Amino acid sequence: MRLAIIGLVLLVAGGITVATGVLPWQEVAVLVERVAPILGFVVAMTVVTELVSEAGAFQWIARHVRGWGRGRSVLLWLLLSLFATLSTVFLSLDTTAVLLTPVVVTVARQAGLPVLPFALTTVWLANTASLLLPISNLTNLLAQHNLGGISPAQFAQLMWAPSLAAVLVPLAFIAVVFRRELRKTYALDSARPAQVPSSRAGTDKVLLGASAVVLVLLIPALVSGAAIWIPATAAAVILAVAFAIRRPKVLKVTLIPWSLLLFTCGLFLVVEATQYLGASLLLGQVAGEGGGFVELLRLAMTGALGSNVVNNLPAYLLAEPLAGSPVRMAALLVGVNAGPLITPWASLATLLWHDRLVRMNVLITWKGYAVFGLIVAPLTIVAAIAALVAVGPGGLFG
Repeated sequence: MRLAIIGLVLLVAGGITVATGVLPWQEVAVLVERVAPILGFVVAMTVVTELVSEAGAFQWIARHVRGWGRGRSVLLWLLLSLFATLSTVFLSLDTTAVLLTPVVVTVARQAGLPVLPFALTTVWLANTASLLLPISNLTNLLAQHNLGGISPAQFAQLMWAPSLAAVLVPLAFIAVVFRRELRKTYALDSARPAQVPSSRAGTDKVLLGASAVVLVLLIPALVSGAAIWIPATAAAVILAVAFAIRRPKVLKVTLIPWSLLLFTCGLFLVVEATQYLGASLLLGQVAGEGGGFVELLRLAMTGALGSNVVNNLPAYLLAEPLAGSPVRMAALLVGVNAGPLITPWASLATLLWHDRLVRMNVLITWKGYAVFGLIVAPLTIVAAIAALVAVGPGGLFG
């Protein structure tokens, strides 16, 4: 509700800038043409992930991951980290925050292990692992458009090194800080089957199988180079039809993220108006220019600071005109994707993650979260930019 109210306020404010002539209609038309396919993808993927969850796919994984951990906390943590990374890369950071958080908490509790290292791993990877593919983060989709619509493979070629660094640094921090917790063992024969909230106690094997098939076909389609909203929409329609036949009560209008849509539309409109008024030029004095390590780090840190002060989406939109080359665009994405680890509002995924924890009676103070983030975020950004420079043109491995 809060997100919807903020979105409505932003939408009204943006509408005023258009009505008063501050933002020309022509600019609004260009904005709509750019973001409409992206928002269509977000809606379709939200429906897909919600229905896949309802079918029991994530619960199925939770039931098996605990056994795959072989009674060792560190192995269980590594498996869940891998799952969080893959979920973020191929299904987006918000999917990891919303759907994987309950799974991770449930598995940790059943194993009798501390929840904190598993919960922090989930939210950090939801942000930092979202660099590899356009579909991993809304900012990536915007950047892909700005880069001339490069293919997912070309995008991954640009981002693979900083993406790898951005995953390894938070994991290394967790491994060091929570080394005692990760040395623990747990019993394999004393836990109940994983219980993640669902609208149905039993598992419909037909829906579970259909969801698995849809995901197997959808993931390569999303990275094939086709307009991503097309396979995502097709997958959403197929799953909707399957649920209409098997469990029609699940199909509700609440499957569509109305609050997120309202917030995003309002935010786009307001930021476009501020850009038109020259906000990006002022930000350029802070972000600088150039393609060396220091210059790229300066841009990334600017994006990270803006993300933690406001939010990563407006931070990206305001700094986007300053990224005049692919390597500078990559540096900006490092800042706005891997940097939002300090304040709760820095990314929507963090807010969604915390909401899931509250619902499951897991208490994590924002003060402690910020202290850890102040350490992890800068280390992650420095490592990712170093990796970007090392493998880029003229770099050590370029």
